[in-house]
Amino acid sequence: MALVEIRDLRVRFHSTGKEAVRGVDMTIEPGQRLGLVGESGSGKTVTAMALSGLLQRGSAALSGQVLFQGRDVLTCPREELRAIQGPGIGVVFQEPMTSLNPLIRVGCQVEEVLRLHTDLTADQRRERALEAMVQVGLPEPEVTYEKYPHQLSGGQRQRAVIASAMVIHPKLLICDEPTTALDVTVQIQILRLLKSISVRYGVAILLISHDLSVVRRLCESVAVMYRGRIVERGNTEDVFASPQDDYTRRLIAAIPTRKRHE
Repeated sequence: MALVEIRDLRVRFHSTGKEAVRGVDMTIEPGQRLGLVGESGSGKTVTAMALSGLLQRGSAALSGQVLFQGRDVLTCPREELRAIQGPGIGVVFQEPMTSLNPLIRVGCQVEEVLRLHTDLTADQRRERALEAMVQVGLPEPEVTYEKYPHQLSGGQRQRAVIASAMVIHPKLLICDEPTTALDVTVQIQILRLLKSISVRYGVAILLISHDLSVVRRLCESVAVMYRGRIVERGNTEDVFASPQDDYTRRLIAAIPTRKRHE
């Protein structure tokens, strides 16, 4: 069984009347790394929000199906949705400072999902959080656990966000532009980390990005989104070598030559 099956997903926001997603079909297999790429406003983040259950149901009219391990995220009761979020789906957002509470110590935030979704004791939660911080390469985890977000570098904050998403061992990790706010060297480190996590733990990754070169570094498969629709999909290297859609060709042409050959 596929981990995720999205069937004819349509999302129309009540506030604007705009149909942001127009009939998206997409499948994610267990352990697959899929890149969903497109320019700002193409509908990729809305698709990811619908998949994660984070799109408020009252804010938009949704139709179609978003199946996670056979359960429809769009229609399941809130208690069932909560059981899917965290244990099933972890989310890493673009800017870690908006994901981390500046008033709470980093370690407490890494273990928050364990408080919500498990019956572990405080000592067990701390141990699991420290293990997750080691897995994502945070230095001196015992020390970092006690720090506040502003005391970490941008790359360390993003690693902490990844640790908080991974601490409960989800089946799917949704990463929405996770490297955009980071410099190039740190971007590469974070992408390598995500790939290592996927390979080591069998975690599927949905990477949302406007940058095909970032997708190429991490993902084996790619889906190209334009104006609410998926216009092309396939093996990443095949799409780069022989793009079929004019929009995909323009995205590839926009990649600086040096990056294209890295």
